[in-house]
Amino acid sequence: MEALKQGNDALFILLGGIMVLAMHAGFAFLELGTVRKKNQVNALVKILVDFSVSTVVYFAVGYGVAYGTHFFVGAEELAAKNGYELVRFFFLLTFAAAIPAIISGGIAERARFYPQLIATAVIVGFVYPVFEGIAWNHHFGVQAWILSVTGAEFHDFAGSIVVHAMGGWLALPAVLLLGARSNRYRKDGAMSAHPPSNIPFLALGAWILIVGWFGFNVMSAQTLDKISGLVAVNSLMAMVGGTLAALAFGKNDPGFVHNGPLAGLVAVCAGSDVMHPLGALAVGAVAGAVFVVMFTLTQNKWKIDDVLGVWPLHGVCGTWGGLAAGIFGSKALGGLGGVSFGAQLIGTTLGVMWAVLMSCVVYGTLKWTLGLRLTQEEEFEGADRSIHRIGATPEHEVNW
Repeated sequence: MEALKQGNDALFILLGGIMVLAMHAGFAFLELGTVRKKNQVNALVKILVDFSVSTVVYFAVGYGVAYGTHFFVGAEELAAKNGYELVRFFFLLTFAAAIPAIISGGIAERARFYPQLIATAVIVGFVYPVFEGIAWNHHFGVQAWILSVTGAEFHDFAGSIVVHAMGGWLALPAVLLLGARSNRYRKDGAMSAHPPSNIPFLALGAWILIVGWFGFNVMSAQTLDKISGLVAVNSLMAMVGGTLAALAFGKNDPGFVHNGPLAGLVAVCAGSDVMHPLGALAVGAVAGAVFVVMFTLTQNKWKIDDVLGVWPLHGVCGTWGGLAAGIFGSKALGGLGGVSFGAQLIGTTLGVMWAVLMSCVVYGTLKWTLGLRLTQEEEFEGADRSIHRIGATPEHEVNW
């Protein structure tokens, strides 16, 4: 029976890792559909290469930073217990690799390729695992301190703060240091629209992310005996809540409609295991509305050129999700309890502060040394031709 349990657990978390791996195709197509045609190839290449760099760095360094273990032992030892620890690494790697995939959308269309890969290595090897270890492996006594102060530990079941807020708040300083795309905001106050290149690809990316998210949330249980149907239904309710709110607040705009479910899913991650489904619906609806409002403010009023709106979507909605777990997870609002708003506030604040500080250090250092941005000529030509020497439809372009 023990051998069967080990095999089932290994298969369970492996399937979760595969589902979250598929989400990276969603990140790629969401960015591909949002950027202009001259930057589509770059969007696809960035996501795949960022994932590859993340894998090597997280295997060699990051997983050890977060969980105090390593894989530099014999294969016989690695294969013990059906290789569960290895597939657990695979599952958690897909979470870690989501950070550079999130950042990629914010800095799209004008960022240099190799400096971003260096940033990916530092973030996945050190920055992310430090907070991951604090939240999910009780490093540095932070959780014990939060428990002593508030009566509960910081609760983030599937990463509203650890993954999404971390990615969104890491992206914000990078976006600001890069500056807006050329001609996006003109000196006379006018704005160039820079419309999405392909709404069907944008929608495809959103749908891939939605489906994969059920692996992201449900498989965060990490063993089969801890699986919870409540997590699945709460994820569903938050997804539809975000969609409907984005439809209403976004006035039928397809970009908002397809990002709305993602906003809801970002927000429900933290408390998906403790909320009532109606609470999850409310959390998702608030997130969908918040995304539309904050995206509009950042783009139009504050003139922050966050191309895919990753700070509103992951940073702000992730922050809301961390706090919402302490509200809608309480028994007073139909939740299972065991959470504290004070604990959520402290943990969320620590995550946001760490992300902003380290983003300024990493991207600031890269800007002053190697440079972050394409030249004006390279940006005008597009990242596809400037970096990869080929466009998205090369046969058509040659014939034309």
